[in-house]
Amino acid sequence: MEGNSPCASCKLLRRRCTKDCIFAPYFPSDDPHKFSTVHKIFGASNVSKMLQELPFHQRADAVSSLVYEATARTKDPVYGCVGAISYLQNQVSQLQMQLAVAQTEILCAQMQQEPPMAEQQIEAYDNNLTGMPQLMNNASSSNLAQDRLKREFLWT
Repeated sequence: MEGNSPCASCKLLRRRCTKDCIFAPYFPSDDPHKFSTVHKIFGASNVSKMLQELPFHQRADAVSSLVYEATARTKDPVYGCVGAISYLQNQVSQLQMQLAVAQTEILCAQMQQEPPMAEQQIEAYDNNLTGMPQLMNNASSSNLAQDRLKREFLWT
C-alpha cells in the first residue's frame, strides 16, 4: 500500500488495503485496469492463492504473465495467448520461406553473372600450358600431352 491510497485490487474489491496486502506491490492504484482484467479472467481469490504459493522473487513475473494471459483472453476468448503464439509461429515460417526464396534468387543471379567455373579453370589451365612446349623437346608429344591433360581435367 502506497501512503493512504489503496491498491487497485482493494479499490475494485472495496476492501481496506493493509500494509501486508499481497496485491499492493503488483497492482498499484494508478493502473486499475490491470487488476480488473486479471480479476475478470482468474478471480481475485485464485490470483491471491497463486501469489502466496510463489517465492517473493517470482511474483512479479507471475503477475506479468497473468496480465498478459488475461489481456489475450479478453481479446481472443477461445485461444488466448496460444492464438497469438500460433500466429507468430506461422509468420516466422512464412518469413523463413521468403528468406529461402530470396537466397535462391541471389544465388541464381550470381551464377548468371559469373562464367561457369569449369570454363574459368580450363582457360587458366590453357594459359599455364602455353609455356610447356618450350620445355619439351618434341612439339608433337607436347600437343599429345596437352590433349591428355585437358581430357583428364575435364573428367575429374
